[in-house]
Amino acid sequence: MPRHVACVMDGNGRWARQRSLPRTAGHQAAEAAVIDVIEAAYTAGVRWLSLYAFSTENWRRPGDEVDFIMRLVRRTLRKHAPSLYARGIRCRFLGVNDPRIPPSLARDVTDLMELTGGNRRMTLTVAFDHGGRRDIVEAARSLIRAGVPADQVTEESFAGHLPYPDTPDVDLVIRTSGEQRISNFMLWQVAYAEWIFPRVLWPDFRAEHFWECLDAYRRRERRFGDVLTPTTTGNGAP
Repeated sequence: MPRHVACVMDGNGRWARQRSLPRTAGHQAAEAAVIDVIEAAYTAGVRWLSLYAFSTENWRRPGDEVDFIMRLVRRTLRKHAPSLYARGIRCRFLGVNDPRIPPSLARDVTDLMELTGGNRRMTLTVAFDHGGRRDIVEAARSLIRAGVPADQVTEESFAGHLPYPDTPDVDLVIRTSGEQRISNFMLWQVAYAEWIFPRVLWPDFRAEHFWECLDAYRRRERRFGDVLTPTTTGNGAP
């Protein structure tokens, strides 16, 4: 079982276009997939789940679409906060730095993190206004401000200056809709992740698809650049 699963929730716009609906309808339909995946990960025993909800590049989208997403996220947080708390799920948000984020949404984000901060059954990280490159740049600036000599910078010390340094590396990334790119998502943490690209669009993604991805992950050999030595049976045969 992967310890940390991350999902790039792709395909909302195409889902709406296939139905001759506005793009906002695709975002609205995505809520059911989010809740289903959280429940599936929780049931499977995944300890860390990260969802890519809004990137730093998504600010380039039309203003009415961005405004709708902000209102939708706020509604979703307020609706599901009691259930997340009751299930022992700790909620974190990666990003939420841009001043264009409505103050009401920023307050709800803070309230949810404070409400669930003591939970440990599962950690749900929502990447919202997130950019992997920005996180790396900010970590470098933090090291410089701390006065760490260049020859003392290691991968471990650098990771300690990233947001939420206790977050383990991602084991499995699921990107829906069949697109195959990273899109500036948790660049440091996904360095050795396994990637799966189901063709189903995110609003149609459900628990059974999540389980299929977990099964595919378990069938893979994770070598981390090494060469695996074949195991042998009791009689010496491979």
